[in-house]
Amino acid sequence: RRYPTVELRAETFNGPTHVALPSDGAFLKALLFELRLVDDHVFVEHRDTCTRINHSCVYSVSTAAGELWPVLAFHKSGLIYACVPLVEGTLEPRPPLLTVSGLSQGLALLLGIMDYISPSRKNEAEMNSKIGQLRNLLVQACPLGTPLNTNIRSLNGSFEDIQEMPADKNQPAWRSSTYKGKPQVNVCITEKVKCMQYDQRDVVDTWQVYGAVNCKCDIEGSAPNVTLSLSLPTNGPPLQDIVVHHCVTSVDPAMLMSTSAEPLHDSVYNGPYKFPFIPPSDSFNLCYYTSQVPVPPILGCYQLIEEGSQIKITVNLKLHESIKNSFEYCEARIPFFNRGPIAQLEYKVSYGQLDLSREKSLLVWVIGQKFPKSLEVSLTGSVSFGTAGKEHPTDYVCTGNTAYVKLYFRIPDFTLTGCYVDQHSVQIFVPGKPKITASRELISSDYYIWNSKAPAPMVYKPL
Repeated sequence: RRYPTVELRAETFNGPTHVALPSDGAFLKALLFELRLVDDHVFVEHRDTCTRINHSCVYSVSTAAGELWPVLAFHKSGLIYACVPLVEGTLEPRPPLLTVSGLSQGLALLLGIMDYISPSRKNEAEMNSKIGQLRNLLVQACPLGTPLNTNIRSLNGSFEDIQEMPADKNQPAWRSSTYKGKPQVNVCITEKVKCMQYDQRDVVDTWQVYGAVNCKCDIEGSAPNVTLSLSLPTNGPPLQDIVVHHCVTSVDPAMLMSTSAEPLHDSVYNGPYKFPFIPPSDSFNLCYYTSQVPVPPILGCYQLIEEGSQIKITVNLKLHESIKNSFEYCEARIPFFNRGPIAQLEYKVSYGQLDLSREKSLLVWVIGQKFPKSLEVSLTGSVSFGTAGKEHPTDYVCTGNTAYVKLYFRIPDFTLTGCYVDQHSVQIFVPGKPKITASRELISSDYYIWNSKAPAPMVYKPL
C-alpha cells in the first residue's frame, strides 16, 4: 500500500536528499537483492563486504533514483514483511535509528500484520483469504499512513462493524468490541530458555530465560477492571526486565526498575508482581520478563572427532533433578554441514531412538516424553559420508569439526523460574463468578551444545 500524503511529506522533510519510491516491481526486485534472496552466490561489495554488517532489520536499498533508506524488512516463514518509514528530517548525515520514530511505528505495524497472517501459513486458502482482507484492515489500522492500531487481529474485516465513536465514553481505545456472555479469563505463562554450552574450561556456558504472560479476557462491560498476580516459589529467582502492556493502569515502579544488567543484590524486587488492567477484546501479552536462573534444564556434552574418512560422535545429556521429568516432546538434532549425504551409520543409544532425515544430512535423536530414572542419556556412533550435492546444508561458521547439537523440547505445566498464576488471586470487578483457567509451559529456544573438541563461536569469553 502506498500513501501519497506520506510521500509528499517525505519530499518536504528530506529536501535535496529525498529519494522517490520506485514502482512496486522495481522495489521488490531491489529488496530481494538486498536481502540476498536472489543472486546470493554473487559477491556485491556494497552489500556483502565485511565492513558492513547489519545488526538490525533496517536496510539501504539501491534504486535507479539512489539509495532508499530506511527500509524496514524481515523474512519470516516464507513471507517478507516490509515498509518504508518516514524520516521527519534531512537524511544527510543519516540520523541514529533510535531517533526515527517511524521505525518503531512501522515495526509495530509489521509485527501486527505478521501476528494476523502467520497462524494460517500452513493453510494456503486461509492465508490467501486473510491477505485479501488486509487492504480493508489497513484502512482502519493505518488510514493516512500513520499507524493508529497495530493489533490487526482485533480489527473487523468488513466496514459494517466499524464504530466511529465508542458508545461508552469510558471505553478505552484498545477495547474494540464488547463481550456478551459468561465471564472467563485464560492466562498462559510461556517461558523460553536459550542456551550455549561448550564443555570447555576457559569458556563460560550461558543461558537466558524469557517469559511472556498471555491473557484472553472475555468479560462484559466497556471498561472492566482486572487484577492479576504472578507468584514465585519461596526460593525462586526474581523476575527482571519487566515490560508491561499499555492497558496496565498502575504498577510498583520498583518492579520496572529491577534489571538483569546489575548483579542480584538485596535491593532486587521480589514481588508481589501485581498487574491491574483494563483488558483488550482480543488475546494479548500482559507482560514480558527475564530471570537469572541458577542452572540450565538440560546439561550436555558433545564430542565430534574426525578419524580418516569417518567421524566419531558422542553425546551425553543430563536432565537437572529440579526439572519436571514430563515432556510433550524432547529431541536432539545433530546436523552435518559442508559434507555429503550420510552413507554409513553405526550407533548405540542408551535411551530413545535415532532417525536419519530424508536428505541424509541430519540425525534426529528422539528422547521422548521422559528421561530414564538416572536422568542421563547417551549416544555414541560413527558416520561416513558420500559425495556432497547442492541440496546438502552448508554453513560458514560450522566448518571442519566446529559443530553443534540443538535441543528441542517443551515441558507443559512447568516454568524454569517457578512462576505461576494463583487463580484465587485474580480479581475481576464484574457481577457473576468468572471461570479462570491458568496454564504454563517451558519451551527451548536456540538451545545449542557445541563440540568441545573444536573452537566454537563465543557468546562470552573471559579476558
